[in-house]
Amino acid sequence: MTLFKSRLAIFFSLMASIAVVASAGISGAVANSAETFSAPVAPIFTNSAAAPGGIKVNWQKVTANPPVTNYIVTAGPGSCPVIVGANSTSAVLPVLRGSDDLAPQVHAVNAYGISEAGSDGVSITVKRFAPASIKAMQVLQLSDFHGALEESRSTIGAAGLAAAFANDRLLVKPTVTVSAGDNIGAAPAISSQFEELPTIEAMNAMKFDVSVFGNHEHDRDVAHLTKMIGASNFQWIASNYNTLAPFKSGKKAAKPFTIIKRGGINIGLVGMNTSQTVEQVFPGNLSYTAKGKKQDLLISSKIDGVEKAAKKAKAAGADVVIALLHQGWNQNANGKAIGELVDYAAQLKNADVVYGGHSHQTYASVIGGKLTAQTRNSGTEYTRTQVCVDTAKNKVLGASVEHVKKAAIPATLADTATAALVKSYKDQLTSKLDVKIGTVSELFPRGGTPPVERSGETPLGTYTAGLLLAKYKTDFALINGGGIRDTLPAATYTPADKSLRRPGAGSSGPYDVTLGDAYTVFPFGNSISIVNITGANLWAALENGVSRWPTDGRFPQVAGLKFTVDTTKPAGSRISNLSKFNGGAIAKDSTVYSVATVDFLVYGGDGYTQFDPTKQQIRDLLVDVFAEGLRADLAAGKVTLMPAADGHITVIK
Repeated sequence: MTLFKSRLAIFFSLMASIAVVASAGISGAVANSAETFSAPVAPIFTNSAAAPGGIKVNWQKVTANPPVTNYIVTAGPGSCPVIVGANSTSAVLPVLRGSDDLAPQVHAVNAYGISEAGSDGVSITVKRFAPASIKAMQVLQLSDFHGALEESRSTIGAAGLAAAFANDRLLVKPTVTVSAGDNIGAAPAISSQFEELPTIEAMNAMKFDVSVFGNHEHDRDVAHLTKMIGASNFQWIASNYNTLAPFKSGKKAAKPFTIIKRGGINIGLVGMNTSQTVEQVFPGNLSYTAKGKKQDLLISSKIDGVEKAAKKAKAAGADVVIALLHQGWNQNANGKAIGELVDYAAQLKNADVVYGGHSHQTYASVIGGKLTAQTRNSGTEYTRTQVCVDTAKNKVLGASVEHVKKAAIPATLADTATAALVKSYKDQLTSKLDVKIGTVSELFPRGGTPPVERSGETPLGTYTAGLLLAKYKTDFALINGGGIRDTLPAATYTPADKSLRRPGAGSSGPYDVTLGDAYTVFPFGNSISIVNITGANLWAALENGVSRWPTDGRFPQVAGLKFTVDTTKPAGSRISNLSKFNGGAIAKDSTVYSVATVDFLVYGGDGYTQFDPTKQQIRDLLVDVFAEGLRADLAAGKVTLMPAADGHITVIK
């Protein structure tokens, strides 16, 4: 048995025939015209045969709209994939010594995504291998983990990820494990109640190598993030900060780039956080003191720092450069992929593989010759990428990606040490959080493509804003959709009390809700602010809220008012038909209204600069008001009904 065959045997026995899904069509194509746009169909595989240095693969051209830009030829984990142009109908798949029996496949690529595989399933044996300088490596990547340590109906969990990663590494020894940011922050109680340390410890157990900072890494102050760096066994990077000086704990420090050596390959890694971070964290979270003076971290919106770091990594000997961008793909529309990830990937010249995050979506394509991919949030999936590198030329020949989803990982697959770590923290929370506070009629949803709480009226938003309106008797209530972090009951909170009725396969409501669910849905510790706003500023606030539709957390969830958002119009002119919910237009004038909202927005979070923080009244914690509403229904013997969309928000697409 060849080395490659023995690796396959190990892989399939350990992974129980895990099926992985390439990102064909799963990037959420949206057709906004009479034409039909989609990711390509699988190429028709003509034949393959042994050739000098590998396997020559032949296929038929694929017609697609938007047009095919590239083809990826691969043979799965351990192979050395290549990327070729849109006019190609053949390519030689390099075959490395020890991997002499492969079944090649080909994928078509366009702006919308990557097709399913075209293959005849026939294994080809070769005798003449690729030069020794050509090597294969593997990248395991996720983003926006947000402390989803427990396995649940939607999340893999830290123990499952640790075991899956370990099995992947058995197949391809030159493997790096990376994150595109937001590992901590906006996390369930099992992480947030312990200052996020459990997540860092779990990432150590999962053997992460590198992570970039995301905006939620700054949910607490610089001192807290520095503490997390000190607890990390992996390297933190950021290439677009004006300084990394504050991020040093003992011998551990953040860097603009790093190089890891694996299997004879020098792997450079660079990173970029979103410049929106300044809007998405509390004032002061990006401040630090140096030489007795208060300083502010500046996070650039330009790719220059990342490009500079990539050049330095190559000058320092990197054979391949991987860019971790906490920037997201947002949507496919009118034949184009839209989002900062797409824009920045196109601008990068010295990176070879690009990973995104931030927008909590699944996406993969080839942009400017570079494989570019991102995953959904909370450990619901991860990417497994094969990269082919010619170390003699410091050149990447190609890369192929698979999105490994929860459904593909056996329920019994779990790393015992990581499971014990998670349990040790979970046990400390049970008595406090496994307290029933209500019953809901159905599962209040979150997420989707685009995410419901960030693109339109959603039950959790309507219900919560309604609670604020009723409690504080203001004219209106407004919360940001990005503040909603889970379904209700929460997918990432699992009560130890198995007598509670919870969502699951084949189940139907009503469902029991615990205090742990409330802390998971609203983990930020935001307080309610009562503040006045003029009609003109209310219009401006709502324009800000819909300016980055359909994936940004600033999208407003409201009560007491209703409005229409026309997403076909440019940002700044999308709001129309703004009125009180029970009638009466709201003019763009100096009329003053009272609003119940969260302090984060009053202080300018998510770009809401229309409130005056010097004149606010700080009241209760949002999570307490949320729990109070559920408890009131429970005490009255009522099931809390999931509200239907009733016209608070109308979206024109």
